[in-house]
Amino acid sequence: MRVVIQRVKWGRVTVGDRRVAEIGPGMVILLGIGHPDGEPQARFLAEKIANLRIFEDDQGKMNRSILDVGGAAIVVSQFTLYADSRKGRRPSFIDAALPEAARPLVDRFTQLLADHGVPTQCGEFGAGMLVEIANDGPVTILLEA
Repeated sequence: MRVVIQRVKWGRVTVGDRRVAEIGPGMVILLGIGHPDGEPQARFLAEKIANLRIFEDDQGKMNRSILDVGGAAIVVSQFTLYADSRKGRRPSFIDAALPEAARPLVDRFTQLLADHGVPTQCGEFGAGMLVEIANDGPVTILLEA
């Protein structure tokens, strides 16, 4: 699993003219699922992200988690995190899990993050989404499990 975490002042996801997710301060999490990924990776990343100290304390140091600040999260499935562009000019996505394997794992990760106490919404799997954020910092973190 690969994730790109963006600390945000706000975030929202729209599909067509329908708003499917919207949060205030928190994280927008772009989640990519690879072939070997499963429950252990989802559990590890959900716990890691819930407790990741990327929010500022009173001294301006990144010392608080999303739980500490009462933030929320939006999880957006993004198979393009597995793009391989080493050869040619067109990325290959052969390392990304197929939708029938990825979708349940995206749902499971989202539930695990919520189980840790993070109010969590998600984009719409497989849809063309407009993801809007106000990146706070900017703070962008890459994780892989």
